[in-house]
Amino acid sequence: MSCFYKMLMASLRKINRGLLILLIIVALALLYKNTRLQTLPKDSVLKKDGAKTGVEDEKVSDTDIPVVICASEERIGAAIATINSVYSNSRASIFFYIVTLRDAIKKIREYIEKTKLRKIKYKILEFNPMVLKGKVNPDSSRPELLHPLNFVRFYLPLLGIENHARIVYLDDDVIVQGDIQELYNIKLKAGHAAAFASDCDLPPTHEMVRSVGMQTTYMGFLDYRKEEVRELGINPSDCSFNPGVFVADIGEWKKQKITKQLEKWMAKNVRENLYSSAMAGGVATPPMLIVFHDKYTTIDPMWHVRHLGWSPDTHYPRSFLKDARLLHWNGHFKPWNYPCVHLDIWEKWFIPDPTGRFTLVRP
Repeated sequence: MSCFYKMLMASLRKINRGLLILLIIVALALLYKNTRLQTLPKDSVLKKDGAKTGVEDEKVSDTDIPVVICASEERIGAAIATINSVYSNSRASIFFYIVTLRDAIKKIREYIEKTKLRKIKYKILEFNPMVLKGKVNPDSSRPELLHPLNFVRFYLPLLGIENHARIVYLDDDVIVQGDIQELYNIKLKAGHAAAFASDCDLPPTHEMVRSVGMQTTYMGFLDYRKEEVRELGINPSDCSFNPGVFVADIGEWKKQKITKQLEKWMAKNVRENLYSSAMAGGVATPPMLIVFHDKYTTIDPMWHVRHLGWSPDTHYPRSFLKDARLLHWNGHFKPWNYPCVHLDIWEKWFIPDPTGRFTLVRP
């Protein structure tokens, strides 16, 4: 009997030890799950390629101006021209965050390291396109506007660069002629998470805009036949803005959960087709217009002179272009292709691809 009792007690101790281990495992699993849920958005949006700077071991400093630019494989030369114009025209220390997809990482680094841009400070970030699954309707009159990198601007606080209070975002079809520090230092109004240029703020462009039938109001981007759009209470004649150039306050962006709001309107469009068939084409601009309606600071319109890519025949006066601080070839006619207007201005900042992969289309 004594032997049986000892065996029984030993078995109970093993069971208790097993239960204790099981409880510990369950607790650790729950802790891991909670931690993983908190960090999942960042991990799913971005895969960091690691810091790579032009100067060995140089780190991001508090005085650096952070500039985010996307560089798709087929448009690397365009992004390089933008970077060159920013770097060459500023007296400030610039840190470039170049966001791309996996196949282009090596090519971008090679393009930079084998040209005069090897001295710039930069980091290549790999964007994970799977974050857009179920959020983008493939129907578009301009398929290039559905490129995953067009939506990077929605996820700025999740790019692993949250150490910056604010960020300048630039499209790759931009040339900067002024000092980017001036744009970066804009005073944002209280409660505003971003600053954009209104489409109605630059009178010299109005005639050209009308001549090519462009839309500068919300009517051109949202389908007002849909009840969900009408319920927003946005006047269809309100001026729109172009989100290809803006300054973002990262703290306010997080506080207002801007990314979540943008994703909500992306998902709504997939279900209800609220704007994908609009005259403006594309699906990256309308969510920004909705979320930031009457909630953004306006930048000096000379810091975003746009529409240079809307017509191959309509030109701006040279004196006007000379005074512009930033030029944007938004539209179908890009300066690395042909035809396009004001090619000479863009080519001034273009750096030939040392590998010969990116070439200009010329007659």
